[in-house]
Amino acid sequence: MALLPIISLPDPRLRLVSEPVAEIDAQVRRLMEDMLETMYDAPGIGLAAIQVAVPRRILVIDIAKPEDGPKPICVVNPEIVWASDVLSVYEEGCLSIPEYYEEVERPDRVRVRYLDKDGKTQELEADGLLATALQHEIDHLNGVLFIDHISRLKRERVMRKFTKVARRTATEV
Repeated sequence: MALLPIISLPDPRLRLVSEPVAEIDAQVRRLMEDMLETMYDAPGIGLAAIQVAVPRRILVIDIAKPEDGPKPICVVNPEIVWASDVLSVYEEGCLSIPEYYEEVERPDRVRVRYLDKDGKTQELEADGLLATALQHEIDHLNGVLFIDHISRLKRERVMRKFTKVARRTATEV
């Protein structure tokens, strides 16, 4: 397994719509393992393949508490097939937008259809943090960031901040 570099704002690749995975082979399974290792190391609770510069519809999530041990979920070609009308608010952050957090309102419950790492179709009904994490990561696969769900003023402010940091970092290299 290997740690993968996580791309961050304002990298334009974060806005790409990821391509479906045609076949779950050893290469895809290896990518999922590397993504899990990268996510745990970051540390985070979710990671989409596009965040490691791979524009494919793959994500990994693990919302288990550290004392409970890892309970990873590997998701390929996810599709939200149902979302509740009831909304909830969670403070979200993102490994691609480090150290920035904001409250985001999303459906409280979702049902997601996807392929597991063995290529079998699965359906998962989730609520709470898992529902939020699934929606957040699926957004990534569609080129959407959590800051797209906040006010324009806050979004523009965070974009300016990260663009400035990226420019400064580029001139230091």
